[in-house]
Amino acid sequence: MVEPTGPADTAATRIAAGYPATGPALELGAVVVEGRPHAGAQVRVPLSMLNRHGLIAGATGTGKTKTLQLMAEQLSAAGVPVVVADLKGDLAGLARPGADGERVRQRATATGDAWSPTGFPVEYLALGGLGTGVPVRATVTDFGPVLLSRVLDLNATQESSLGLVFHHADAVGLPLLDLADLRAVLTWLTSKEGKADLEGLGGLSKATAGVILRELVTLADLGGDVFFGEPAFSPTDLIRTAADGRGVISAVELPAIQDRPALFSTFLMWLLAELFEELPEVGDLERPGLVFFLDEAHLLFTGASKAFLEAVTQTVRLIRSKGIGVFFVTQNPTDVPRAVLAQLGNRVQHALRTFTPEDADALKKTVKTFPRSEDYDIATLLTSLGTGEAAVTVLTERGSPTPVAWTMVRAPRSHMGTVDAAELAAAVAASPLQPRYGVAVDRESARELLAARLAPPPAPAPAPAPAPAPAEPLPSPWPEMEPPAPARRERRSGGDDVLGSALGSFARSVGSALGREITRGLFGTRRRRR
Repeated sequence: MVEPTGPADTAATRIAAGYPATGPALELGAVVVEGRPHAGAQVRVPLSMLNRHGLIAGATGTGKTKTLQLMAEQLSAAGVPVVVADLKGDLAGLARPGADGERVRQRATATGDAWSPTGFPVEYLALGGLGTGVPVRATVTDFGPVLLSRVLDLNATQESSLGLVFHHADAVGLPLLDLADLRAVLTWLTSKEGKADLEGLGGLSKATAGVILRELVTLADLGGDVFFGEPAFSPTDLIRTAADGRGVISAVELPAIQDRPALFSTFLMWLLAELFEELPEVGDLERPGLVFFLDEAHLLFTGASKAFLEAVTQTVRLIRSKGIGVFFVTQNPTDVPRAVLAQLGNRVQHALRTFTPEDADALKKTVKTFPRSEDYDIATLLTSLGTGEAAVTVLTERGSPTPVAWTMVRAPRSHMGTVDAAELAAAVAASPLQPRYGVAVDRESARELLAARLAPPPAPAPAPAPAPAPAEPLPSPWPEMEPPAPARRERRSGGDDVLGSALGSFARSVGSALGREITRGLFGTRRRRR
């Protein structure tokens, strides 16, 4: 580190001393004091603290996506798999080396970075196969009633009623694989034939079932049915490393469904919830097993039900013990509910704008979430940051908050932007996941089973003609080669037959019950048996 030569250098050195890292760490950039970056004063985020989650916030055009890109690159280089939501297609370029240029070299010098263009291993995913990427689907049963209610924009009463429908399907062994299956169950419950089943559910009214049914039809008409079905994506396929040991960056390509924010944001939450249910407890690690970046996080929470918000809060609180880090990326910290925000230990705050009274209120609330600083006026700093600069405070390896650091963020080493369609298609075709998930399948499920119930009974078959009397066998020319007559099995008159029959019946009933038993997690998602 360069020896301090003036007050600004002394302050930068003191701030950087609050960012110690004896183990592996992300290099965010250089401390800025009095408007000048100090390349020898580095801001680091310990990898061991990334499962304490984080927030990347800032107004449009302030550099949030570049920061996300930089962090994803360094995590991959450290062998940590990453999931990013690519709303505009800009993050597809992570696979290609960035272009050298004067501006990049200037920032590299200012931030003390030995920059070199580098591409990273990227897996392209597409929800429901809409867009170019390996299709990501979920069965309706796996998705669960809470998340599906969020997609359908149901109120609390309707959400509770949908939970009863799932309970009924689970109890009677009706597999809900796609939206057509759920519509079939609702149609059955509201039909004359299913009246007894509907009454057995108690709290589900026919009117509410009709509302849910109409919302399902609307979702299907908008193309939402392609997201549900088989083969269902296994979220553990997100936790992969490339042959060279770098973590695979799973980029969920979302440009084709930007107009359905509730759908894609909830699907991303489903992936996170599934990871929570599937992964074992591992405690604190030197580096996380996976880091998940939820971009446009405000879409996840706007208009969400109380049950959904509670489930998100609980998942974020508990998933760190599974070795998973979650970063919410949004324009304003107030977009994230307080209960969730309180669990985000790492903060990268880009510039905020105060164009409206609501913006001014949000700024005041944001300032209160930062530690006190003797070097910066936080309110002034947050409104005067330049593009690619941020106010940073993270957790040290001891778990204590670092001092606020005005940081010039390093330049990403990969390309930021879209990738040629042919190049993208070739990468998807070569993916090891494509053979497993590339082609949709439609097996027998609730729709077919209920259709069979409603089908008219088959016409009685005509009585079979009497069988002809067996012909008398001709005598064999080789009597000594005749096979012996089969011995007749004598029926036992004791309790063995009764016991065997009872055990067989019991085994069949137990097997049937176990086949139907489904336990559900925080979001009502299905818990798979490991």
